[in-house]
Amino acid sequence: MAYSLDLRRKVIEYRKTHTLQQTYDTFGISISTILDWETLLKETGGLEKRELIRGHKKIDPIELSEYILEFPDAYLHEIGKHFNCTATAIFYALENQEITLKKLKFVIVKQMRKNEMISKKLWQK
Repeated sequence: MAYSLDLRRKVIEYRKTHTLQQTYDTFGISISTILDWETLLKETGGLEKRELIRGHKKIDPIELSEYILEFPDAYLHEIGKHFNCTATAIFYALENQEITLKKLKFVIVKQMRKNEMISKKLWQK
């Protein structure tokens, strides 16, 4: 739960004339939080929360989209080799971008081959 901006200001004002321990005892806010607020005030000049900026870790979403457009029939493990990661990581990255790749499962392909062989035998008779 985030503390209100008004409370943050009160704590910092109180902290100017009191010790960290007294401020903690009065407001019940951890010392590390108070120190973080003081650092935030020095760095930004305000007590508003900073916006979280998170980048991609391993798989660049734009590069992944471009790769999918270039190779739409690539399997997950093939895409994983290109990006030097696992097929599972590619699956989740595609899921985050709401891109789905429909592939035939190995069992279905195997069954289709078996059916082809049976039909070839029937036609040869």
